[in-house]
Amino acid sequence: MDNNQAATSTPVNPKSTMPGIFGTKVPATIAFGVGVLLFLLPLSELKCAGQKIASKSGITYAMGKEWKVVSSGMFGSETKKDQSSDFSKEKKGNTQILAIAAIGLGVLGLLLCMGAHKSAHTGGLVSGVLAAGASIALMIDQKSNFAKALKLDALDKGGDVSEGFDKIGNTLNNAKLELGFTMWFYLAVVAFLAAAFFCYKRMQSEKNNL
Repeated sequence: MDNNQAATSTPVNPKSTMPGIFGTKVPATIAFGVGVLLFLLPLSELKCAGQKIASKSGITYAMGKEWKVVSSGMFGSETKKDQSSDFSKEKKGNTQILAIAAIGLGVLGLLLCMGAHKSAHTGGLVSGVLAAGASIALMIDQKSNFAKALKLDALDKGGDVSEGFDKIGNTLNNAKLELGFTMWFYLAVVAFLAAAFFCYKRMQSEKNNL
């Protein structure tokens, strides 16, 4: 018997430690960054007879500033001044607080995702969900405040509270004033939710590689 015979050993396939794209901080970091940057763009706008007359960015909401009149259009310069006056009647409600919360949570999530600590993944997930929730709450609150402002304007003009949207009347040449949220707003919400999802996938990836 050959004692010098080399002993054979069964090759061991260690579990791959390569995290993959979802196991890195890149996707969530990019998603949070996109969500925060989108708050620099107009998130909502006012239209009259299909023409955009004013807009608000996420930063404008956070700073508590008034609507930015972007076009006087068919209404003329004097009406433009009247529009600014009408917009200022709108109560802020909680929109400023919600805008600050959405931006703050987005920035917090971005900073957490850039870190390497495992607990940061959970924090990023929570931040993403809360940032999206704060953004949606901002939209709901803004629409509620806008409807109330139109009803008050209708009363000032002698209209009926139930006809608020139809009685905006005089300064806008009897055209209907409408509030809408832009695609930038919806993309910001999607970006925050995507960031939360990527944080979750990163957590799952790290568990699988233990």
